[in-house]
Amino acid sequence: MEKRVLIITYYWPPSGGSGVQRWLKFVKYLPKFGWQPYVFTPENPSFDVKDESLLRDIPPEAEVIKLPIWEPYDTFSKLSGLFQGKKVNSSNFITTSKKSLFQKMAMFIRGNFFIPDPKVFWVRPSVNFLHDFLKERQIETIITTGPPHSMHLIGLRLKKKNPSLKWIADFRDPWSEWGFLDSLDICSPVRAIHKKLEARVLRGADQLVTITPFYVKKFEKLSGKSVSLLTNGFDVEDFKTFQYKAPEKFTIRHVGIINEKCDPRPLMTIIEKMCITDNTFRNNLRLEFVGQVHKDFQNFIKTSQHLSEVTQITPTVEHEKLIFLYSQSSILLLVLTGYKDAEGYLPGKLFEYMATGLPILGVGPVDGDASKILNSQSNGLMANEKDENSIKDFLLVHFEKWRKSESPLMVNHKPEFSRKEITEKLALLLK
Repeated sequence: MEKRVLIITYYWPPSGGSGVQRWLKFVKYLPKFGWQPYVFTPENPSFDVKDESLLRDIPPEAEVIKLPIWEPYDTFSKLSGLFQGKKVNSSNFITTSKKSLFQKMAMFIRGNFFIPDPKVFWVRPSVNFLHDFLKERQIETIITTGPPHSMHLIGLRLKKKNPSLKWIADFRDPWSEWGFLDSLDICSPVRAIHKKLEARVLRGADQLVTITPFYVKKFEKLSGKSVSLLTNGFDVEDFKTFQYKAPEKFTIRHVGIINEKCDPRPLMTIIEKMCITDNTFRNNLRLEFVGQVHKDFQNFIKTSQHLSEVTQITPTVEHEKLIFLYSQSSILLLVLTGYKDAEGYLPGKLFEYMATGLPILGVGPVDGDASKILNSQSNGLMANEKDENSIKDFLLVHFEKWRKSESPLMVNHKPEFSRKEITEKLALLLK
């Protein structure tokens, strides 16, 4: 009999971002290891980043099932227009530091009334639909991936209805100890509910999976169970057309979200000093941040004449276009400064950075999971944000290489981080 698995995920193309790519790539390669993937996802999700190019990665073997979802974001957006004169996007209820009274109220309601998250209204109809669907298709294995952690509540209820169902719970972020919850000003009783729901999921799932060694230890402590590590990675096929071309200016490029928790300012202050003292460096430098960038950080750049002259903010681009941007970079930038438990943060872009073979400058914990990976390649550095000398030396070494037209590339495709290899590990867990 054909082996079948159902993946329950909120994020799916045309939604963009690393949370989408993780399970999109698993679904892409699962058929190569003998598994028929089914994907259950909302018909009308609320998301800020759209990437139509990712649709091409969905394999013909996959069956995608969609069910409508109701979320409160549209209601809040309409109310914001009524009370403030302009609508506020759902992401800005959280990420805007100087919040209006309405936004503060919206955040309080979001954090204390929608538990574990605003997707909770999708749980009951999803369970009712999937209970019959799983029987009809004779699917005996399901995977839930969060956040949003409401997806795990779907798995919990399905497991209760059918104890013989095999259930794997994948945590891309923590739950009760997630730094995001700190931004919501949730009260103590609500925090306790999060912990209670988390404990039920950890106890009820047959297998637990997470994305970093740091999180493995966290969830093993919380659950008392063995937790499997499946990191993010890079897809070799995405880089078939990658061809490095030296940029006209020495280009330091960051890809991904800069939110109010992420703080590149210490690094930027060091670069600003270098611009002030070294005209040659300043005149040939280009800094680019590709993706959603927090307004406070944009204002920080604008207040500096030197930084504003060399820095460019580029809106989010489709993933396939990122490969082209990678190819015209001198250094790729990873910023972990400011995140809670940053030592356990391994963003998907790090693995794509590595696939390019370009130098990587990481700013964050020097003893964390990302640092261990960067230390394994000679052209990568993880430096503390206060280590001005190390950061400056790294930048100047590669600036000189650029001036001399020396290739910065280092062949560094580590097979253990390829999406296909990681999917093989998932297939072994499914067995």
